Amino acid sequence: MDVLVVGAGPTGLLLAGDLAKSGVDVTLLERRDHESNLSRAFSLHARTLEQFDARGLADELLRLGTPTRALHPFGHLSLDFSGLRTRFPFILTIPQWQVERALLRRTDGAGVTILRGACATGLRQDPDGVDVDVRHPDGSTATLRARYVVGTDGARSTVRQSLGMPFPGKSAISSVMLADVLLDRAPDDIFNFSSNEDGFTFFAPFGDGWYRIIAWDRHRQMPDDAPVTLEDVRDITKRTIGNDLGMHDPRWLSRFHSDERQVPRYRQGRVFLAGDAAHVHSPAGGMGMNTGLQDAANLGWKLAAVLHGWAGDALLDSYHAERYPVGRTVLRVSHALLTAVTAGSPLVRALRAALATAVHQLVVVEARASRGISGIGIIYRAPRGSHPLTGRRVPDLRLAEEPARLYEALREGMFVLVGRHVAAVAAPWAGRVVAASPASSLRPTLLVRPDGYAAWAAEDPDPDEVRKALARWLGEVSRQGA
Repeated sequence: MDVLVVGAGPTGLLLAGDLAKSGVDVTLLERRDHESNLSRAFSLHARTLEQFDARGLADELLRLGTPTRALHPFGHLSLDFSGLRTRFPFILTIPQWQVERALLRRTDGAGVTILRGACATGLRQDPDGVDVDVRHPDGSTATLRARYVVGTDGARSTVRQSLGMPFPGKSAISSVMLADVLLDRAPDDIFNFSSNEDGFTFFAPFGDGWYRIIAWDRHRQMPDDAPVTLEDVRDITKRTIGNDLGMHDPRWLSRFHSDERQVPRYRQGRVFLAGDAAHVHSPAGGMGMNTGLQDAANLGWKLAAVLHGWAGDALLDSYHAERYPVGRTVLRVSHALLTAVTAGSPLVRALRAALATAVHQLVVVEARASRGISGIGIIYRAPRGSHPLTGRRVPDLRLAEEPARLYEALREGMFVLVGRHVAAVAAPWAGRVVAASPASSLRPTLLVRPDGYAAWAAEDPDPDEVRKALARWLGEVSRQGA
C-alpha cells in the first residue's frame, strides 16, 4: 500500500480521506472496534470549518452544531470572532464523535480500507518503506508494509514510541472533570471560565439541551482513574458560580489530566506524526482537535504529490517546517490561558482582571488573538522575494463561473489557479489543477494549494511565468505526462 494511517480519530480520518480522494492506496488502522459517541473535544474554529467547506462537509456540521460568535474566557477579555473575514465568523460547538462520523462517511465513500480492533505494536523502516507490526482482535499478528506511515494515534502514540521519538514537556493540569449534563437553568455565562480560589467551571452548550461542563477543584486532586460523581461536579460549580443550575441526568462523567508536550520533529524518514501524537496541550482555547485536523490538511496533499511523482521528497520536509511552529504557538497560547484561569491568589486574580481590561481596550490586540485562536491568522513562511500573498490563507474568493466559490473548487482535492485567461496555460496539468477566473477585479494571479494557502502569486504574470510556477508545484508535464 502507499500509506498506512494509524489512528482513526478526526486527524487520521481527514488525512485518509484526502489521500484516497487523491487516488492514493491508503489503509486506516484503528484500535477501537466500534465508533464512540463520547469525546473530550467539542469545538471547531473558523479555519477548520473552512477546511471542512473545502471538503463539502461544513454545511452538514453547521446543522449539527451551535455557533457562538464570541468567547469571554475571564474578566473583560473577549475573543470576538464576528469580525473575521470568513463564512464562519464563530466557534462551532459540536461533539467530536459527530465530526468523526461525518469524516468516516467521507473515507468510506473514498474507498479507504479501515481495520478496526487492530493495533500497531511496532515498526521498522528502510529506504523503500515501513513495516508495521499489527495485532488483530483475535490475538493473531501480521506485518503490514507501506511506503509511508502516519501516526495519528494520540498522546500515547505507539508510532511515536516505536520511533524512539522524545516527547518533551510537562504536566499542565491534573484531575480535570468532564461532564455532559442537563440543566434546569441556563448559565449566565457560557464559554466563560468562572474561577476563584477553589477552582473553575466552564459551560458550553451543545444546542440540544445538553451542556458540556469542564470543572477543576483545586482542593480535590484525584488520579485520572478515580471515578467522577455528579455531586463532585455540583460541588465545585456551587463554589465557583454560587449555584449548581439544577444539573441532572449526566450521560458522561470522566476525569483527565493535561500535558504540554511537542515532539522535536514531525517527520522521521518515511514516518510522520500528526495531531496529539505530535503535540498535546491544555484544553484552554479549544485548539487541540482543530490543530490536528489542520496538520492532516497540510500533510495529505504533499504525500499525494510525492506518491504520484509530481514533487520531490523535499516537499515532505515542509510539513514539519510549516506545522511545527503552529503547534509551538498553540502550546504557548493555551498555556497562557490556562495559567490565567487557574490563578489562585486574590492578588494574581486582580492582576489578571486588570490585564484583561487593558487588553479589552486594545481592539487590535483582541482582533489578533481572535485570528490566532481561530486559525485564520496562520501564515506559512515563504521564500525570500516571494509575492506578499505567498504562504497566506486565501479567503473564499468568488469565481466567475461554476463552481462559484474557491472553496467549492478546492473540493476536487487539487490546486486551483485563479486568474484571468489562465485556462489554456493550465491545460497541460489537467487532473492536477483547476483553472478559475475571479468574479471580482482581483489583480494577482494565484496558485492556491489544496489546503487553501497561496503556493505562488504574481501581479500580471505572462504565460511563461505561470507555466514555471505550475511546473515547480505540479511537475514537468513534458517529462511525466499530463
